[in-house]
Amino acid sequence: MTNKHFDFPFYDYELKLKDKPFLRQPHGKSWKELTWEEAGQMARKLATGLKSLGLKEKSHVGLISKNCKEWVIADLAIMMAGYVSVPFFPTLKSNEIKHLIEFGEVEALFVGKLEGNWDEMKKGIDTKNLPIISFPHYDGNSEVKEGHQWDDFINKFEPQQENYYPKADDVWTIIFTSGTTGDSKGAVIKYESLMNTREIHEAFNPLGIDTSGNNRFISYLPLNHIFERICIEWTCLRYGGSISFVESLETFGQNLQDVEPTTFAGVPRIYTKFQEKILAKMSQKKLNILLKIPIVSSIIKKKLRAALGWTKVRVIVSGAAAMPNSLLNWYKSIGVYIINGYGMTENCCVCTNLDPFQPLGVGSVGKVSSPSVDLKITDEGEVCMTGPFLMDSYFKNEEMTKETLKDGWLHTGDMGYIDENGFLYITGRVKDIFKTSKGKYIEPSVLESYFGKITDFQQMCIVGLGLDQPILLAVPSEKAKTNKEDFNKKMSNYLAEVNNDLDGYKKIKKIVMVKEEWLPENGLSTPTLKIKRAKIDQRFSENYQEWYNSTEEVLWE
Repeated sequence: MTNKHFDFPFYDYELKLKDKPFLRQPHGKSWKELTWEEAGQMARKLATGLKSLGLKEKSHVGLISKNCKEWVIADLAIMMAGYVSVPFFPTLKSNEIKHLIEFGEVEALFVGKLEGNWDEMKKGIDTKNLPIISFPHYDGNSEVKEGHQWDDFINKFEPQQENYYPKADDVWTIIFTSGTTGDSKGAVIKYESLMNTREIHEAFNPLGIDTSGNNRFISYLPLNHIFERICIEWTCLRYGGSISFVESLETFGQNLQDVEPTTFAGVPRIYTKFQEKILAKMSQKKLNILLKIPIVSSIIKKKLRAALGWTKVRVIVSGAAAMPNSLLNWYKSIGVYIINGYGMTENCCVCTNLDPFQPLGVGSVGKVSSPSVDLKITDEGEVCMTGPFLMDSYFKNEEMTKETLKDGWLHTGDMGYIDENGFLYITGRVKDIFKTSKGKYIEPSVLESYFGKITDFQQMCIVGLGLDQPILLAVPSEKAKTNKEDFNKKMSNYLAEVNNDLDGYKKIKKIVMVKEEWLPENGLSTPTLKIKRAKIDQRFSENYQEWYNSTEEVLWE
């Protein structure tokens, strides 16, 4: 136990940057801004309001909403009042939120920007006995009439005058990573771990931060996920700047162009979507020709960056899932260099980074991102890391904590190896490995990597539990759907090339193009768009044998 307090510069920025924009929310074609001083005053009033609810010391306060300025203000208020934040994905069903509120011992709940699912969600919430504070209504979202209304509630109270600093050993947040029913995984993260993440900026500065406060961030990935929370919210809170929020999926492109962020953080699926958008307007063949003409190439690259809202960006980062090397190289071809990062909730997203200008380590997730990070590989091939950013435990799950944290090392659940130059390579998940009917083990991600350069695949997943050989499921691009005959021929030829390099039991028997995109809404991907292999297996497994026995190599569902 330490008496050291959390180093929190927000109070300084309230004064130093008081007239500077901090939180920016789009409303149609206009933007509403809150300065650092205005946001601070709202958070201070809200902190006073939270205390008025009679919550015990260090109570757990839930937060369920899409990203918006109130989310950050609520998060600040929870900290200022000495409570623990427990954020949830805004897509939860009633049974899921009921379980997490009860399991997470939530004593009050912020409810905000929700896409038409409040009526269903609130069935799982005791709205009569659980104090609820509702964000202002956003057009196109559910109107939450239950509980205390944001403006009315805040304006009842005087701003908290005390600059409250939590102890480093206090719990900052509990982030539920999975398991909304059954064995829930709530990562308990203390302020000390959050405070220590500054080391990565001091050692490597992967986000291109200007310590004088000249930073513009855009927030669109879920704020209840550690990647967005650390890279966007808390990086801004530590170093100053502004956070602009995306209004909706439909306005994403325009919002991005309006903001012109200095740092852009995304996940591989986002970069794949951007690539598709570009190739829908200009074929790869035409793009290749233009990029070979020196003067034209420079103009094309500038136009593409402008179209993506990246004219002022200093650093572009990919995290939350592995970025295919083929996609990284495609972006390099248009003059965009993406830093590939590796981390997880359990280590506050701090582990390794791959510098895009580094000639070594191709296909890796890079080297350690801070001098205090250390890596090792177990005899079973599992990646383990240690550093001052680790979670404390899994909330109310001692058994899983002991499995994951051993002697100060985080057992990541990822399979991999470290080369002679210190670059870490991820080859799959410990639990993603499956057996064929012949008793041979298959690592799906290794086989998927052979198809990383296929731009006609939006998503893919190697499956085949119980089959003699694996099969590849893929979500096709719109382009692939326009000429299935040519596409099938191309895929058959490519499949032959891939299989030529594989051992017999690893050879991929079929490629199956599925109808439905794998999204959080249908439960086939996470909110950060990582595929859920178990759910995909559950959804398609009854068809595996029929597809396997088909006379065609490339099938369409």
